[in-house]
Order: sequence, then C-alpha cells, then structure tokens
Amino acid sequence: MPCTHRRRQPLTTLGTGVLVALALAVDARAQEQPTPSFEEVLSLRGVSDPQIAPDGRIIAWVGSSTDWKQNRYDREIWIARSGEAPTQLTRTADGSSTSPQWSPTGSLLAFLAERDEATQIHLIRPTGGEAWPLTDVAGGVSAFRWSPDGTEIAFTHRDSLPPRLKQRAERYGDFGIEDADFRMTHLWVVAADTLSEPRRLTGGDAFTVGTFAWSPDGTTIVFSHRPDPLTESWRKADLSLVTIDSGRVRPLVRQPGSDGDPIWSPDGRWVLFSAGLQDTAGYRNSVLARVPVAGGDVEVLTEGFDEDPDPVGWNAAGIWFLASIRTARHLYRLDPATRAIAEYSVGPSMVWSADFTPDGRTMAVAAQTPSTLTEIYRTPVARPRPTAVTDMTAQIADWPLGSSEVITWQSRDGQEIEGVLWTPPDYDPSRRYPLLVVIHGGPTGTSRPSPVTGGVYPVNAWLAKGAVVLMPNYRGSAGYGEAFRALNVRNLGVGDAWDVLSGVDYLIERGIADPERMGAMGWSQGGYISAFLTTTTDRFAAISVGAGISDWMTYYVNTDIHFFTRTYLKATPWEDPDIYALTSPMTYILDASTPTLIQHGEFDRRVPIPNAYQLYQGLQDVGVEARLIVYTGFGHGITKPKERLAAMWHNWEWFGEHVWGEEVEIPIVEEGR
Repeated sequence: MPCTHRRRQPLTTLGTGVLVALALAVDARAQEQPTPSFEEVLSLRGVSDPQIAPDGRIIAWVGSSTDWKQNRYDREIWIARSGEAPTQLTRTADGSSTSPQWSPTGSLLAFLAERDEATQIHLIRPTGGEAWPLTDVAGGVSAFRWSPDGTEIAFTHRDSLPPRLKQRAERYGDFGIEDADFRMTHLWVVAADTLSEPRRLTGGDAFTVGTFAWSPDGTTIVFSHRPDPLTESWRKADLSLVTIDSGRVRPLVRQPGSDGDPIWSPDGRWVLFSAGLQDTAGYRNSVLARVPVAGGDVEVLTEGFDEDPDPVGWNAAGIWFLASIRTARHLYRLDPATRAIAEYSVGPSMVWSADFTPDGRTMAVAAQTPSTLTEIYRTPVARPRPTAVTDMTAQIADWPLGSSEVITWQSRDGQEIEGVLWTPPDYDPSRRYPLLVVIHGGPTGTSRPSPVTGGVYPVNAWLAKGAVVLMPNYRGSAGYGEAFRALNVRNLGVGDAWDVLSGVDYLIERGIADPERMGAMGWSQGGYISAFLTTTTDRFAAISVGAGISDWMTYYVNTDIHFFTRTYLKATPWEDPDIYALTSPMTYILDASTPTLIQHGEFDRRVPIPNAYQLYQGLQDVGVEARLIVYTGFGHGITKPKERLAAMWHNWEWFGEHVWGEEVEIPIVEEGR
C-alpha cells in the first residue's frame, strides 16, 4: 500500500567544491559512525598486476592508495626481492605509474607514467634511482611490450587529430558528429636504449589496433584490430600479423565475433587467442582457440569448458587461463595436445592475475581468500607453495569485522541461486536483524565472500551497526555457466526480482531477517534491479538506485552500447515494444510506494542520466518520497574518493532514516574545526 513519508528537497546536485570539507564529524543529532569509518574503508591500500623478473627473484606490482588532498586514487610501482620487505619504486607527482614490465634480462623495468599531461613509457632500474622517459609522443602511449631481445619496445598510440578536423574547429567551433569523429590507434616501435624517434608499423583508416604480442624470434607482432574505435565495434575484432622490418600486414583470423588477447606458442608456430564465436555479447561463453601462424583453420581448445576463460600465458607446462567458477576464481592449465583442462590450485580461492618466469618454473599471483585482502604471492609452479610477498590484510587486523559465507536458495521458478550473506561481528542466530540487500552490476558480475567491501555502500558500517547484508548472484551472474547467464534473456528484471525476493524470503524463514526492516540497493545493472523492485514490490522500507535503468527504450536510444539491449531482449523497441514494457520499471510506476534514493553521474554514457530523471519524476507524480543526487562531472562510476565518500554518506543517511528511524546529518566540516 502507498505510504506517507516526510517530503525532501526535490533535487540535490553536489559539486567538488561542496565536498572538499566532507569528513567524519557527525552532527549532534546523528548516531556516531561505526568503526571502520567510511574514510578508513576508502583509504585501504591495494595491490594488482604482479610481474615477476626473468630470474624469479624480484616481483614488481602496482600499489594503489587514496590521495584525499588531491581527490584521486594514486597508483605506483612497488617491488620486493626474495626474502625482503616491499619497497616503493616510483613516486609520480600529480599522476600514477602503472603497467610494469621487465626487460628480458631483468636489468630494467619499463612502466607507463602520467607526467606532463600525457602517459609515456619510462624506464627505471630495480635498484632504484630516477626513472627516465623512453617516449615523448603527443597524446601519449596506450600500451607497450618489450621485444624478446630487449632492444626495442612496441607500443600503441592514438593518431593525432586530422588536419580537416583542426580546420573545421578553427572555422566552425567545437562540435562532434556521432559515430564519425574519431581517431585510430596504431602500432609503433622505439629503440629501448635512448629517447629516439619511434617508427610507425601500422597506419591508415582501415582498422584501429587493440592488444598485441611479439613473436618469440622478434620478427613479427600479432595484433587484434577492429574497423573503428567506437564502443560497439569490439565485437568485430580480428587478428593480423605485421612484419617488423617491412611493416607488411597479413591477415591471420577473420571470423564473426570478437577475436583478441593473442599469445604466441613457445615455438612460434601457433597463436592462441580469445574468441567470441557468435556475434553477440553478455551471456554467451567465449572460447580459447589457436591458429597456425603459417595460416590454416582455427582450432577451439575449450569447447567443453562452461565459462569465459581469460588467457594468461603459454609456456612449456601448457596454456594457462583464469575463470570464475561460482564465487571462486581459479587458475587453470590446458594441455594443447589433448585439450585436457585441470584446475591449478595456488592456495587462495580467488586469483585475479598471474605472471610466469620465461622458463615457466616460478610465478607471481595476485589472489585473495574470503578472510583476506588481495595479496601478492610467489610460488614454484611444479609444486605450489605460495609465499605472501605483501601483507595488505594487516590494515584490517584491528577492525571489528563480521563474517561472510555463501548460501543457496531456490528461486520462484525452482532455479538454484547463490549469494553471499554477511553477518555482524557479534552475530546471534537466535534473533532477527535488519536486512540490506546489495545487488551487483553486470549482469555478469559476481558477489564473492571477503572481509571488506567498498564502493558507495557502507556494508561494513552496517554490519557494525547490527545488520545482515545479502549479496545475491542472481540469474545472469558470471561463474555459473552459459545456461544460467541466459536465464534473464527476455526476462530481465522479472526473473532477477524473483531471485532477490526469494533470497529475502529464505532469510526470513530462517529467522535471520526482520521483514519490517529491510532495504535494497545496487549500481548499474544492480541499480536497474533496484528500480524494478521500487515499482513492483512494497517489501522494502527503502531502496537506493545507483546509475540504474528505468525504461529500456530510454536506455536503448541513449546508451553507448545499443547491442546490449538487443542481445538480451532479442529485439529493438520498434520491433517488440511489449518486451521493453514488460521489463521496464516505469511500466509499473503507478504501483510504486517505496522511498527511493537515486544516485547518478552527470555524464554517464553507459546508463545515461535521462533514466534517473524519468524514475524521479514518476515517483514524484505518484506521491512517493524520492531524492535524486547528481554527482557532478562523473560518468558511470564515482571514481574519486571525496565524491565516493559523499555517496556512502547519502546511502547511510537514507537507510538510517527509513530502516532504523534515525535522523542523520551529513557532516560538512571536519571534527574540531
């Protein structure tokens, strides 16, 4: 039934100026924020992209930290020698350093650094000292790879603005023609010893270059390319070869779907690549395939593997790839001769990336367990004995954390659904708790157990406050196979709501959740499902819709990925308006009754902001309490710490009022000032 709630201001738009002083002090009327604080969670340092030196003695990686003063996330290169503590290798003023890569001898480390308003390749010795630039190209470098002998580095660089566009701007000012004004990216090579003039390998308007790899003998580069850099064109990517000396380009793979991430076999006879064999996206499995470099038929190697394999490398031990399996993410080894696939355990159940020494005997991985943060590990390959190189988990050692576990229930149509249930530190199974449901995006995302979760939802603070949190892996989630991902084809929102509500009912039946104190929220696809729940059920005391779709036709004509809607709904809105209506939250707006917070980035192209205004106006028209907050200057994600802090406070305030009945005042000045 419709409810009457205190009316709020119709629209709040927060710019960076308002947020500069936003901190942790709480107004006298507000309840004190639990530990860990929002800022503590957002300030956690992280690690990623481990790269092991050729001799296996040093590992480099990217360490991330929060720079509150400059309102950005800083990334720098760290290293650790075997048996020694980690040390920071780079310090990039007003920018970040990323993508570390060892030279073949291990005497140098190359990386990308944001300096002087462009990203360039820099070199540094692992012993430290000042880094020096290798490139100085207008517009910067996108990606790079060392040649096998270490004498050259290949890189991709976006072409300069064509003269005709410069002349047009001078005469007619600044405007853009949709799907027409773009610049191609091409391959270049540069000598690795001095700051010298790069040499172009590819060019022209026929294609734009994506991922690439050197042949073992250093004579050829295989690269993926597509007709243009438009967002949807990735589905048309193919593979070609370019000879280093002559610059001659030869096609290698031409087939429907997307072909990319090429990797050479150790003997240089084959190219392994990731292939989407159907011209679709989202719910279909990709495969790993190989093709003879001399030319010939494509051989699919993972046809029976029911998930998306992410290729890592090919060495004497076989082909290596990563894949999500339910809530875990494992490393796998594929025998290219027999096509046998075996899970390779490195200890932690969630492996994010891996890198091998050239002889394949030692590897470095970035991995996580349900009770730790992501750490960098070193292990021999023959008999895995992972040794932690970092200790990021020490940051949360004194935090009063709850627990997370994977639970299973049956949805309305009998489908088995998994989710992660978070319980507070002092959880008492004999009592009921307020329930917050946090719905992941995608839809091919996956919620996994972990000790801390960030983003814009203060999950750990809610646990400390005395709530339970459910993160459902609804139909469409990755890790459960292609058939499961296909369950929301022409069933978006509808089937997703079944999965969420059946999970809620399961927790109520078990005596865990208090049915009178429940909230739901999510971002992107999770925001869409939250909007669907807003207009189709009155089960929740409050809902938060983050960058969510409210009407599929509004989304279809405004988004930068039109194919996504056609893939899942199997039609355009002109061909089948009924399926667009069935799956759109706005269709059911007259039944809405739940107080709803709407959060959206001002310049979101993935889920454009008309979706937010449409839902907001509809809720106003039917008398449902709603608040719309627009995050100034942001796209689909809130990517700066101060605005992310603001978004956490907005959710804390909203659910504090509607689930706990509290008056929360968001602080504007720091405590003691």
